[in-house]
Amino acid sequence: MRTAEAHSPRVLVLRALGLGDLLTAVPALRALRRHLPHHEIVLAAPARLEQAAAATGLVDRLLPASAPGRAVPAELAWAGPAPDLAVDLHGNGPPSHLLLQRLGPRRLFAYAHSGTPDIPGPVWREDEHERERWCRLLAWYGVRADPEDLSVPAPATPSPAPGAVVVHPGADAAARCWPPERFAAVAREVRRSGYGVVVTAGAGEGALARNVAARAGLPPEAVLGGDGDVPFDRLAALVAGARCVVVGDTGLAHLATALGTPSVVLFGPVAPRLWGPPADTRHRVLWHPDGDDAPRPGDAHGRVPDERLLRITVAEVTEAVHGLLEPGRGRGARGGEVPGALTTGLRARG
Repeated sequence: MRTAEAHSPRVLVLRALGLGDLLTAVPALRALRRHLPHHEIVLAAPARLEQAAAATGLVDRLLPASAPGRAVPAELAWAGPAPDLAVDLHGNGPPSHLLLQRLGPRRLFAYAHSGTPDIPGPVWREDEHERERWCRLLAWYGVRADPEDLSVPAPATPSPAPGAVVVHPGADAAARCWPPERFAAVAREVRRSGYGVVVTAGAGEGALARNVAARAGLPPEAVLGGDGDVPFDRLAALVAGARCVVVGDTGLAHLATALGTPSVVLFGPVAPRLWGPPADTRHRVLWHPDGDDAPRPGDAHGRVPDERLLRITVAEVTEAVHGLLEPGRGRGARGGEVPGALTTGLRARG
């Protein structure tokens, strides 16, 4: 973490969610850092994100805070004088607004909500990319923010598998988990083409990662993680040194984006225009929406794989991977979901 000067005024930023949520907030955090260079920035987030928050170089201290799912923490263990500024990057509504208001901040940045009419702020938009959402919030209050300013520095830690293709089959909800046998088929084909493959696992995902590795014919040592979270510096080093990352709509996809690592990202049930990588041909987005093109056509926290995710085939993913590993190989139409990025499969096949 950065070292703030003694008695510096403090900014409290509420973002008590996951790794991907932290990384999509990097542009907003960077804007706050530039706008308030002499303030101490305190991030209220789960304790397990302390290394990741420090790695951004934008946070002075992490205040442990969490709640089940994507709920708002019941309280914050804030000590000392009230914050000079509190910023709600957690969501929109009375639970997070009132949580911050109870600390008595001199200023509070938040989206407007009828349940807290005393808080001025911009109007919340449902159909808006997460990075743009929080930058727009800050801009309303006069803080200039660039949603494309999302990079984080690569760690000094050496990669445990330099040049590997990283396959990450897990997600925090079954709705965003592509079937393990399909991940295995992709990993097997990539390995057959002569590339090293590593299968990564978050806490509790060890069995899934070992299953994928075994089906792909990979040795047990090709699995990284599973018993607990991989230390962030090691995970970031792996991703920073990877040839590409194959992943669903989860935190590791955002880590690849932040580190500038090529990625193939599988979307469903939420549209990539809300959570996808920026306009960059290093990233291939696979997405098969329904005809209505709704931004959230399914339940992102559902208990079974989303039907749009299941429309993505092994052949599509393998082709997208080879298109990144071997430029010129792999077809794919430019689509409208992520302008400038290579997006394939914009409509389900009839």
